[in-house]
Amino acid sequence: MELNLAVHHVNAMRFGPSTGLDNGALAVDLDGLREYLLEDSRLDSVDIQIAGPGEACRIGGVFDILEPRAKEPGSGSDFPGILGPMTMAGQGTTHVLRGAAVTVVDDGLPLPTGKVVEMSGEAGDRSPYSKLHHLVIVPHPSQGLERHIGLNAVRVASVKAAVYLGKAGVGCSPDETEVFASQGPVCPDRDGLPRMAYIGQIHSRQRVAEVDELIFYGNNTAGMVPVMLHPNEWLDGGIVAGYQNMGVETYFYQNHPIINELYRWHREGKITLVGTIATMAAADNVQRERNSMLAAQQAKWNLAADGVVLTKYGGGAPHADMALTARLCEELGMTTAVQVSDMSRDRQAESALLFNYPEVDAIVYVGGNDTTWPVPSVERVIAANSEAASTLAAAQVLPAASICGVTGQQGGSHLRCFVY
Repeated sequence: MELNLAVHHVNAMRFGPSTGLDNGALAVDLDGLREYLLEDSRLDSVDIQIAGPGEACRIGGVFDILEPRAKEPGSGSDFPGILGPMTMAGQGTTHVLRGAAVTVVDDGLPLPTGKVVEMSGEAGDRSPYSKLHHLVIVPHPSQGLERHIGLNAVRVASVKAAVYLGKAGVGCSPDETEVFASQGPVCPDRDGLPRMAYIGQIHSRQRVAEVDELIFYGNNTAGMVPVMLHPNEWLDGGIVAGYQNMGVETYFYQNHPIINELYRWHREGKITLVGTIATMAAADNVQRERNSMLAAQQAKWNLAADGVVLTKYGGGAPHADMALTARLCEELGMTTAVQVSDMSRDRQAESALLFNYPEVDAIVYVGGNDTTWPVPSVERVIAANSEAASTLAAAQVLPAASICGVTGQQGGSHLRCFVY
């Protein structure tokens, strides 16, 4: 299967009479976008603003961040099962506005809950999001709606806005084209290369998904067991972040650091990327043992992997699920590497890991609860209401997990750990 990303670099964003891309400058038709989003009768209003790189601006509380993308007509569906009809993601041509983001604010988050985008300062420097041009949308669901119905409307608005902007690239010559092609587990021309797979959690049953929560091809993942996916499906809208994104924004599914790196090694002839497995973090020990066993067995017998990279979604229970899956992979003869976010708050290595399997000894740290960042007061805040804006504007100390992009479950973090 082959996915071609037609990449258009964005170096400026402004409002204009029509939406279009001109020499890297993205113009957005504010009224046209608002009218399009308000076709959903569950929304009373939508606030829309722009924030640029390095601006002394704070955005929160963040629901999700997406890269603007749109499929070339005839080559597939945009966010299948959520926005577009059900087709397999990861094929054809997708137009990408690289350097831009759609950042969505949830107006139902109680203070001080939620995450922020820090556009400047030291904390901003630690996040890739501070380098992007953000179109910030704040959908306001109708009063009286159940919370999950309002969140579903916000999710739909998020993907609609991302595709609306992404269509500015359709019909334009891309600045570059990125090709993602893998034959899957059957690769007769790559004999002798290490066969690598990826196992990634996409939700945690620590929090029961809402009945209309759109995560996996529009499904809420209830009852899901590990399922094999082509790597391209992660990159092309098959998976989006849940309502509580837990250090995983949709932007980093679209630009998955691990899958991108495995693809780079695949192209260079260092490995063969044989496939991926999407799994869940369990709610109890029986589920944990079942999911871990199924994921490891699929990697061994369906993908014939020699090595596996694993990531988690969420906190301590997902940590344990990932570790057990890695241990079972090791017992089946596959070499593993796991990514962890530190769950301790006392800066002690002894309380950070939550597992101790001697065979699982390749561990990558991607930031955690023990790191905090003092942030200054800012003049501009983009938030759901004046109360939230006032709270966010003040100088304060923020834990790393509260700043989007500082800790990244998929490996997008700019931090690493030293034990001393």
